Amino acid sequence: MKWKRSERLVDMTYYLLEHPHRLIPLTYFSDLYNSAKSSISEDLTIVKETFEEKGIGLLVTVPGAAGGVKYIPKMTDDEVRDIIQILISELSKSDRLLPGGYLFMTDLLGNPELINRVGKVFASAFSDQHIDVIMTVATKGISIAHSIAKHLNVPVVVVRRDSKVTEGSTVSINYVSGSSRRIQTMVLSKRSMKSGQRVLITDDFMKVGGTLNGMKNLLEEFDCELAGIAVLVEAEHADDSLVDDYYSLVKLHEVNEKDRTIALSEGNYFLKERK
Repeated sequence: MKWKRSERLVDMTYYLLEHPHRLIPLTYFSDLYNSAKSSISEDLTIVKETFEEKGIGLLVTVPGAAGGVKYIPKMTDDEVRDIIQILISELSKSDRLLPGGYLFMTDLLGNPELINRVGKVFASAFSDQHIDVIMTVATKGISIAHSIAKHLNVPVVVVRRDSKVTEGSTVSINYVSGSSRRIQTMVLSKRSMKSGQRVLITDDFMKVGGTLNGMKNLLEEFDCELAGIAVLVEAEHADDSLVDDYYSLVKLHEVNEKDRTIALSEGNYFLKERK
């Protein structure tokens, strides 16, 4: 079957978008579309220029016999600011106030379109880093972790509060909760990660960073390396933070339960040097 150029461009674009950070040999497309490599190269040039013009991402060419092309998801600063403003607008609504200064975020974390964009924001920030695994703690950070993982094309591991028989042998650590200062437990299956992997940690909300710090300590038990931390919302607090190197999209300054007001601003995403 001989493909028309328009058909190749559509199918090729779809394949690249579905397989980010994967090196794809030109011979794969050449054989698939029964086309010469020169024609495939011309097609990829069109896709590359369109991706960059529209801010979709980068199409990187790797030369040599073992080379090919790789799609790297990227977002423009304007797109990131648009997402941040959407989050601030939604989280500022007074009916999100919960006792203890927490915000109801479950509906946002369950919004696939929004979380897909959030995942792409963080994946864009770490696009030049080597990431092997995304780690989060059950349960609210799971949707963010999977979204980041989709755009980086890596697996997700979920840390739990207690051991389950379906996890097999586990590693367990105790850590100090940053907000309550209580000793809590963190559990992860021994099969979840391999020694030497670089791990990106993520969570939906950070008060002082006790949970994130616990996950950092858990990485040491697996002899893995921390590649970075991505937080959707961080809370401003008087206490010293237990983590100091992270990306956040939104900062929660103050919650006034009496007046039912929520003070939010842009997080530190644009203050951080891109990886």
